[in-house]
Amino acid sequence: MKKFNIRKVLDGLTASSSGTASPQPGTNQNDVIQETLQSEHFQLCKTVRHGFPYQPSSMAFDPVQKILAIGTQSGAVRLFGRAGVECYCQHDSGAAVIQLQFLVNEGALVSALADDSVHLWNLRQKQPAILHTLKFNRERITFCHLPFQSKWLYIGTEKGNIHIVNVESFTLSGYVIMWNKAIELSSKSHPGPVVHISDNPMDEGKILIGFECGTVVLWDLKCKKADYRYNHDEAIHSVAWHHEGKQFTCSHSDGTLTTWNVRVPAKPTITITPHGKQPKDGKKPEPCKPILKVEYKTTRAGDAFVVMSGGLSYDTGCRRSCLTVMHGKSTAVLEMDYPIVDFLTLCETPYPNDFQEPYAVVVLLEKDLVVIDLEQIGYPIFENPYPLSIHESPVTCVEYFADCPPELIPALYSVGSRQKRQGYSKKEWPISGGNWGQGTLSYPEIIVTGHADGSIKFWDASAIMLQVLYKLKTAKVFEKAPKGGKEEKPSTEIVDEDPFAIQTLSWCPESRMLCVAGVSAHVIIYRFSKQEMTTEVVQLLEVRMQGELNDVDSPDPAGDHPPTPSTPVPPSSSSPTQEGEPPEAQPFTSDDRPRDNVPGLKVWSAPLKQSPGYQVELVIQLVWVSGEPPQQITSLAVSSSDGLVVFGNSSGLAVVDYLQKSLLLNMSTSELYSPSDPYQRQPRSPRKTRQPSGALSDNSDGNNISEEKSSKSPTSGSTTPTNSDDEHKQKRFIEMVKSKSRRFSKTVANDFAKMSKKISSPTEQKTGLDAKDSSFSRSRSSSVTSIERESREAISSFHFSESFPRKSDSSPSPSLWLGTTQGTVLVLSLSLPPTGDQRLQQPVGVSSCGTLVRLKGGILTMAFLDSLGAVLPPSYEPWSEPSAPDEEKTRRRRPASPPPTQDGQDSQYAVVCSEKQAKVVGLPSQSCFFKHNITESSFVLRADVVQMAAGLCLACFCANGHIMTLSLPSLRPLLDVNYLPLTDMRIARTFCFSNLGQAMYLTSPTEIQRITYSQETCDNLQEMMGELFTPLETPEAPNRGFFKGLFGGGAQSLDREDLFGETAAGKASRSLAQHIPGPQGMEGMKGAASGVVGDLARARIALDERGQKLGELEDRTAAMMASADSFSKHAHDMMLKYKDKKWYQL
Repeated sequence: MKKFNIRKVLDGLTASSSGTASPQPGTNQNDVIQETLQSEHFQLCKTVRHGFPYQPSSMAFDPVQKILAIGTQSGAVRLFGRAGVECYCQHDSGAAVIQLQFLVNEGALVSALADDSVHLWNLRQKQPAILHTLKFNRERITFCHLPFQSKWLYIGTEKGNIHIVNVESFTLSGYVIMWNKAIELSSKSHPGPVVHISDNPMDEGKILIGFECGTVVLWDLKCKKADYRYNHDEAIHSVAWHHEGKQFTCSHSDGTLTTWNVRVPAKPTITITPHGKQPKDGKKPEPCKPILKVEYKTTRAGDAFVVMSGGLSYDTGCRRSCLTVMHGKSTAVLEMDYPIVDFLTLCETPYPNDFQEPYAVVVLLEKDLVVIDLEQIGYPIFENPYPLSIHESPVTCVEYFADCPPELIPALYSVGSRQKRQGYSKKEWPISGGNWGQGTLSYPEIIVTGHADGSIKFWDASAIMLQVLYKLKTAKVFEKAPKGGKEEKPSTEIVDEDPFAIQTLSWCPESRMLCVAGVSAHVIIYRFSKQEMTTEVVQLLEVRMQGELNDVDSPDPAGDHPPTPSTPVPPSSSSPTQEGEPPEAQPFTSDDRPRDNVPGLKVWSAPLKQSPGYQVELVIQLVWVSGEPPQQITSLAVSSSDGLVVFGNSSGLAVVDYLQKSLLLNMSTSELYSPSDPYQRQPRSPRKTRQPSGALSDNSDGNNISEEKSSKSPTSGSTTPTNSDDEHKQKRFIEMVKSKSRRFSKTVANDFAKMSKKISSPTEQKTGLDAKDSSFSRSRSSSVTSIERESREAISSFHFSESFPRKSDSSPSPSLWLGTTQGTVLVLSLSLPPTGDQRLQQPVGVSSCGTLVRLKGGILTMAFLDSLGAVLPPSYEPWSEPSAPDEEKTRRRRPASPPPTQDGQDSQYAVVCSEKQAKVVGLPSQSCFFKHNITESSFVLRADVVQMAAGLCLACFCANGHIMTLSLPSLRPLLDVNYLPLTDMRIARTFCFSNLGQAMYLTSPTEIQRITYSQETCDNLQEMMGELFTPLETPEAPNRGFFKGLFGGGAQSLDREDLFGETAAGKASRSLAQHIPGPQGMEGMKGAASGVVGDLARARIALDERGQKLGELEDRTAAMMASADSFSKHAHDMMLKYKDKKWYQL
């Protein structure tokens, strides 16, 4: 496992990055907080990669070890064994893997790359490593072949030559098969690249060479000449032997299969077009698509199997890729969801000269791996045990939860097990090699992924494994819009594609409450239940978020708007006109007016059957305002103990009581500031109405980039003014940044755009009123320009806590803390009725307490510590079955921190981290005790307060690729590693930390990369990882039979050492290829098992068993020798006795 060099940062750094204590009376409190975390507790390394290999290019299978290898276009190699045994390797060059070949049952793998290099991998260690590399300089590699139980690798090239490599030393042999000697001398054209090499199953001294032009040559290795040449008009794609070595089959570019008799090179014995229409007049069938690969496998009991990919008719209605299985007179065409990259037929024997007895076909698709059972009627597929369905729909958001409640995973598995599909093969998964790791570090870990189709998947990520537990489809709550309906189109025009895509989610593992926000500005609240239920009417709450005040010219921030923050809003009905909207913002009645009070999606109106698992509690939808779509939700939080959900966007925030199904608060960000607040931000735009915009969600496959949608005004028909190309690119890239669940500030987004090489910085960036006025004068009815949109103060984070909202508070109380993209932390005090019936009847009070602190950059995360430095987790209601009797439901909160014992003494610390800074503020005094400037040139993408085994820390991931940890509460730098330069928006959107030193991100549209920054996990990683290689006996060779052995009809062996060795063939040209030794030699490969405890134990057992057998054999040999000696002695005595006697004396 590659480990990173860690820059351990000591105390007392430069003034710009050191923590600065505020001269408050409580500063000396830190003396009683013992910080146990030190730099030695941190080390950064990759742990495991999950998911389907991105852009696969090749595949290989070890039939004895039962290990599957998949190569990709980015130079990666993924190895799969039994469920839970996976491994990821990467070639340094990053060139595409064009072919893979196992050294069967040897624990080694050969990979050929597009940069004309060949590598030997050692699989006998938990993390495979390259032993040797051979880099060709003058020829391009096109095909490789390694015969079973041979150490000589054949390499075909683009020039048509074949070179031979010794895989033990990885040196070239002097034996070369030149193309001009292989083809007929009378041929005037080059045969093209080598597309196939294989040895005759019955004669190792004969190899079959296929050239692209259609020529096939049977080459005699001993005589160094061509025995037979087989010519065909159509190009060849692949060749397959019959196991008896008398026939072979070729697949061609015109969709035909030709079968040749080895001794009859004149013409093929059989030519068929499997999917071609046979004309009645006997003419040649119409050409079909190329057959890219064919395999011919024999059985003892019946007909052979012919498996092929491609070859369909050009006029066929099927547009999907197909795999064809021909068995006897039956032909089965199996449609695939994605194009076929490669396939392999799995057989009972590794010996090519025996009946193959195929039992399965592994099909590698562009985005899936399918294994087909050949032994059952209908060819069902096996149920795939690997977590390869992460990308089933593009991932749009990810959350990582380590150290979850232990009963949570079984609960999710129990409801998820009922969702499994039927019709799979009843046999066990055939790729079953390797062994699981023996690590002791195991705690419940769950990864939650949100997808573009509105689905949410819960994954068990414990012990560096990944298994899907449960899938929730949020789109079931809504009705699908009819296609082509002009009347329905306006209500679904917030986003053009994927209207149900998940934008962000908030999950409380203890209470199992789930809150989801989608790109159509909708929020869904779910409860967990193990019972099935039918909801007659889905509860709906429509919210009108208008944003800034209409009277923006008035300096009074408490102008004409809904009830002031200090006044609790009474419970409202589901009518949009009663949900805190301004009285003048009424729906338009005329058909030619802009859409108003229209939600983006239509909620399911019929009774909704809800399966066990997560069931809908409440649906909240933001509605259109004066012809403008609602802003997408940028932050979300749920509190099960308070029964509240809060969400925010660039228009403001809304607080909803999901128990009473009512809206408590709905106001713009500027209204949260008190009139005397020093951080109050005055309105900056002369607009009379708020103009929200609808940004599309960034799909993880990169095809659907986030983009601001230009809204047309039905009255004027004008559209958003067109900016220059550079401004458009920057706006587009900033919107990509914004598609992350937490919204970035304008400054940071611009910094990000400047750092990116994908776009150029705009020549001018107007941020003043003149730019806004000019855009306003161009079109009053258009959407807001990107500059004005970025100048808004959006809500970026929330945190529910039992804390001190005001300086004068003497005891903690429920409160909501919110951070903005301008770096302000605001506080709302919550007044909750008593539990029970009163909670469902009396309204919840919400009042604003003003600003707590201001930081540079947008606020990313907040947390609270007690007086001893321990984290105070948000209070929660323990989960109980919703249908259980009321007396069984007990609402309780975690105990709050004790009140201050003396005046001026703080009993809590608030930890606040922004895109640039981190601060620790004492409560209730609101004094800043510690401050740390995290970065100057870059900015923080993700920050979380995480619980390590030895203490608490603040973990940060910066846009420049640095991963940092800071101690709490003093904010001492503990770790700073330049891990990963940010080259992909996917990483920025999906990177997340979790407790106990775990982190993860989407490294490709189909793969999750997990890393750890814990020294303890790094030390135990080798024990936790699975083992790919296990010592196994190679199956016995097939019996030749008496008559075949007598008359020479069996397989002919060949001593390749005599042919290819340096003594016979000489040395190869040094300029042809360069040998690059790996970090280990061949001796390291053979002895690698001795360094691993598991391998050593198994090797010792194997040696003991072998020693026991050898001992028994020695005893039997000694007994036979003694018997032979006794027989010889008796025979000698008999000879002496009758030596001198005549025949008649006997």
